[in-house]
Amino acid sequence: MILADHLILFSRYPQPGTTKTRLIPHLGEVGAAQLQRQMTEQVLRQVRSLLNSADDNMLPTSVELWFSGGTVAQMAAWLGPSWALRPQPSGDLGDRLLMAVQQAIAAGAERVVIIGADCPSLDTQTLRRAFAALREQDLVLGPATDGGYYLIGLRQPSAVLSSPFLFTGIDWGTDRVFAQTTAIAQSLRLTIATLDPLTDIDTAADLPIWDAVRQQVLSIIIPTLNEADVLPQLLAALPPSGALEVIVADGGSQDDTRAIAQQYGAVVIQAEPGRACQMNAGAAAAIGKTLLFLHADTRLPEHFASLVQQTLAQAGVVLGAFDLSIDGALPGLRWVERGVRWRSRWLGLPYGDQALFLRAETFWQLGGFLAVPILEDLKLVQRAKRLGKVAIAPAAVSTSARRWETLGVLQTTLINQGVLLAAALGVPLGRITQFYRRSRSKK
Repeated sequence: MILADHLILFSRYPQPGTTKTRLIPHLGEVGAAQLQRQMTEQVLRQVRSLLNSADDNMLPTSVELWFSGGTVAQMAAWLGPSWALRPQPSGDLGDRLLMAVQQAIAAGAERVVIIGADCPSLDTQTLRRAFAALREQDLVLGPATDGGYYLIGLRQPSAVLSSPFLFTGIDWGTDRVFAQTTAIAQSLRLTIATLDPLTDIDTAADLPIWDAVRQQVLSIIIPTLNEADVLPQLLAALPPSGALEVIVADGGSQDDTRAIAQQYGAVVIQAEPGRACQMNAGAAAAIGKTLLFLHADTRLPEHFASLVQQTLAQAGVVLGAFDLSIDGALPGLRWVERGVRWRSRWLGLPYGDQALFLRAETFWQLGGFLAVPILEDLKLVQRAKRLGKVAIAPAAVSTSARRWETLGVLQTTLINQGVLLAAALGVPLGRITQFYRRSRSKK
């Protein structure tokens, strides 16, 4: 099989103390490693978006991730089994780039593009332009603002003939890399396409670029515990997008929840059991400046990302949610929906199954979700109301009717109202949780 377009990502396992070392004085060892992890995940979202949006007339793009600083098992546990993983060989950057190009060509690639994980502004359109350029030009370069390059691509047969020279005699790690590479290419009479310059994140002065990228990302955080049955439908409905981060915060599932989440490209983290703890852990790992908390049995409406931004852009709004639609035909469910709509819009009290969303800065200002066994969503909303408005977006999420189908609409509603009444009367949340669990298990 001819690979046609082959993409290689160079990255590193995010081990604290060994990665993004120039940022350790500013971020600390753990913070620098977290940045490495997040930027790699951000670039891979762009790659996944490219793979899922390829024109039918184009041959499939194959992808490899060449890594250093870890093992294949560690990388697979982090990123999932869907990526082809290859340890980087020894030698300087030129040696590794040369081997990557030569091995891709030997495997049948017609066009090879290599990128790094240090440039979070690299997006799907830039990758598409790089491969398109190689249909006309011998070489494509993405210049970095520090004098290096964030992308290099070659096409057959130029790749075979020129690659040994393009990666030799370069002063790697200096501001002369791009100029030296261009001069060598011109001496070899290669035709060159140049992409827009972008910034690698290497020093504290570069971090505002990373913040600007994060501003465009919506992070969806899904707490899970044995949700293998419903997770595929949920994740399949979330469009692959470089501006959409999906985090599955798992509380110790014994089924295939984690594997399914990785298969669909979600970031998977292990958290202490309990919805509040899991959602807090997901928020701590999130890239996006906007957070949306989604139950595994809830489906978002069309254009949800723009609705989130429009809602939070309203004056004084600190937290938002959607109306609720229940996916079921039991008598009484439409009355439940009306009650939720009244409670949300008139009392400003949406609950967690309505997909709460807010800015990350506001979330941490509120202290995140309280580590309580029940009603963590209500308590977050109540605290948010002290800061500003709670708004309902003009669309509805669709949630599973499984709660109402288990015990019936009337009994489920009575249990829920009993929980709220008990909390209002000051009954300890531990006792309320025991009551709730006993009531839900009686059938």
